[in-house]
Amino acid sequence: MEPFWTGKRVRLRGIEPDDWSAFQRFDAHSERLGALLRPPRSAESYRAWAKEQAAAQPEGDRFQLVMEALETGEVVGTIGSNNAEPINGWFEYGLTIDPDHRRKGYASEAVVLLLRFMFAERRYHKCEARIFDHNEASLALHRRLGFVEEGRLREKVFLAGAHHDVVLMGMLAGEFARLHSTAED
Repeated sequence: MEPFWTGKRVRLRGIEPDDWSAFQRFDAHSERLGALLRPPRSAESYRAWAKEQAAAQPEGDRFQLVMEALETGEVVGTIGSNNAEPINGWFEYGLTIDPDHRRKGYASEAVVLLLRFMFAERRYHKCEARIFDHNEASLALHRRLGFVEEGRLREKVFLAGAHHDVVLMGMLAGEFARLHSTAED
């Protein structure tokens, strides 16, 4: 089953205990993209968290995966379904890409792999993503992939001394099938 989670540039896999330093690195750069500012964490807290995640079972269709570059084996990001409602057929996902690995196709490939699984294998009907309005790179990525802006939550988050909008983006399973292969490449 492993090839299902492997593209041309990236492989999605479960979190391993040794991945803790990558998550620490992602958090150190996340506030630049609009993530909510949090107090610094210790390396030990990241080690404990990664060890716990490595042993945890997914909660239904909620899970987090590591993006690993095929060429180098380096952890370049993370992607996961952070909210899923199977009765109504929708899920929400999020992703993070290390700043040194942006604009190399990892994110778009990982999103397609995740959506292929959720739409074709888990039979969800709709995917949603929430993006801070000032994260132009993420908004552009989602538009390129075929997501549609469905709404805007005005001044929903407070960050760096100002309120910011959250843009709601969505894609339906049929839209995904028209734009992307639902089978393994």
